Formats: sequence, C-alpha cells, structure tokens
Amino acid sequence: MAQLSKLQSRTEQVGNLRYPVRIVVTAGPTREPIDPVRFLSNHSSGKMGYAIADAAIEAGHEVTLISGPSALTPPPRARLVPITTSDELYDAVHEETRDCDLLVMCAAVSDYKPVTAATQKLEKQPGPFALQLTPTRDILASLPTESRSYFVVGFAAETHDIKANAQRKLFTKNCDMIVANDVSRDDSGMESDENEVTIFVRDGSSRFISRAPKKIIAREVLKIIFEIREKSLTKKT
Repeated sequence: MAQLSKLQSRTEQVGNLRYPVRIVVTAGPTREPIDPVRFLSNHSSGKMGYAIADAAIEAGHEVTLISGPSALTPPPRARLVPITTSDELYDAVHEETRDCDLLVMCAAVSDYKPVTAATQKLEKQPGPFALQLTPTRDILASLPTESRSYFVVGFAAETHDIKANAQRKLFTKNCDMIVANDVSRDDSGMESDENEVTIFVRDGSSRFISRAPKKIIAREVLKIIFEIREKSLTKKT
C-alpha cells in the first residue's frame, strides 16, 4: 500500500505523465566471436547499468535489463534479457523499445567485429596474425526519431575531448540526453565501483555529477533524466 500511495502521489505531482515508467536499460559489454574460444570485447563490468536498473526499481518503475556478459547479479525485480553480441543487442533493443517510455543505453557496444568467425579454434601461428574487422551496427543511430514515443539516454565513454565528443554523439546518434564519463582514469569509470559524469542535453545545458559510488551516481542520473524527460513531454502536450 505504501508503494502504491507513493506512485499515486508522484502521478499527481506530474499531471498527465504516466507512472510507473516502463524503462529499458542496457548494460555490460558485448562479445564478438573470433572463433569458439576467442572474442573481441571491452572492459565494461555492467556496474553502471545495473545500478541504474536497481535505482529505477527502487523508485517503483518497471525495468527490463538487457545485459551483456557480466558477473553481477541482476536486480531481483528486473526482467532480464541476456545478450552476447552487438547483433543480439541490436535486435533486443528494437524489440523491447516497442513498448517502453525510456531507454537508457549504458551498454558498452563493440565498435567492430570480425568479418567472419571461425567454426573451429584457430591454432597459433609463428608469424604475425591479421584479423579483418567490420563496423558493428550503430544501435542508437538506428532508432526512430520523428515518430519515437520514448525518451533516449545515451552513454559516452571517452578518454579525451569529453565535452566535444559527447555533444557530437548527442546529435549524430539522435539522443535526448547523453551521459559522458572519462574512462582514462583508474579510479572511476569502467570496472570501478565509482564514477563521475557530465550530462549533456540538446538545449545546450549540462550537469556535472562529482565522483561517487555508482549507486549514488545512478540515483542522481535518474533524477535528472526524469526532470528533463518531464519537461520534454510537457512541451509536447
């Protein structure tokens, strides 16, 4: 009853906006197979995405968590959609966003994949080895724009020129917001339990959240997401 009253109270505060919100969160890395025992991947642990999913559930929302391989335990009330490759993530995102209000793309998607994956283990050779790669599909850029009914939040893991790179991705990937963080540091970002992020919005504004545990960062990011999303929906009505 307390949870229901909380949701009813929040609905009254925002007028005609629907609560609970149906949220799709992507998290973790993708793995692109080279052969049955090797793959291309990245250092993403999934901690940021899982923390956002957990924070959203704590706030009373419905969460679908699309997760790449991770050692983390998903939030008990999240609906888990496990994926491995970028192609599987692409298909899952397009399927799950058919009926959602908010997409948070926190997964670290491989930029390239092998042109072909060997069906048997490749034996080590004495000389150099060349692997032909091809770009993976850009999931954010593939989402609809004009007819899109859900709010899209992207993540940008950067090592340099964070503001310029994040703002460029905000528009080229058709996001409503983008959350950028510096992954060149050892004490925050990928694999770390802490993070610090800057949020960029299409109106040119930005918000900085100083270094803190990812669980706290997740709650603050979620608050800002809902603030900007509600402003956007109010303008449309």
